[in-house]
Amino acid sequence: MQPPQLHPLGDRALLCSLPAPATLPQQQRIWALATLASEWEEVSEVVPGMNNLTLITKRPVANLDTLTQRVLKSWPKLGTTASEGRTVEIPVVYGGSAGPDLDNVARHTGLSTSEVIERHSQAEYVVYFLGFLPGFAYMGGLDASLATPRHTTPRVSIPAGSVGIGGEQTGIYPMASPGGWQLIGRTALQLFDPSQQPPTLLRPGDRVRFTVERVAS
Repeated sequence: MQPPQLHPLGDRALLCSLPAPATLPQQQRIWALATLASEWEEVSEVVPGMNNLTLITKRPVANLDTLTQRVLKSWPKLGTTASEGRTVEIPVVYGGSAGPDLDNVARHTGLSTSEVIERHSQAEYVVYFLGFLPGFAYMGGLDASLATPRHTTPRVSIPAGSVGIGGEQTGIYPMASPGGWQLIGRTALQLFDPSQQPPTLLRPGDRVRFTVERVAS
């Protein structure tokens, strides 16, 4: 696997990015680098993203050459086997008021609504990273036949727990927020609870299965 491209972000951060498309082995290498770099004395924070990692230093530096060389030296030694994440089942009510865009996805894909539900719930997904909102998991593993573009005009408010498809990904809105994904269902599980430790239900590396609680009319 080729080394990441490295770009300074101001005088306190280094962006390490891999070429598209994002794959699980690449993401596992990102996680491994994040774990290693979090132990480096000069690094104050690591921020994994989809196919990238940002390293933030404890103080401004004249240049980031030393950190750059440390990343490049460490990269060949990193593995792509990460510790197994948990398997988390997410019960979903599909369709109806819980999934107002289920028919949209069916029309776009040429599938029936029951086929959309079946393919969405039979896949296994891997959490690549959390972003956008606290607890919002970006996951790989969506059946390619279900890929559907986001709405051109986002909704002003989407209920917490809404399960949607946006392009080639699926995700769950952890709290009420604006959003443009195609909503196909909703879960009653709480994805983000600041009183808990950790506060997010899902974590990078977790494997997610959606189960059909019921199909609403």
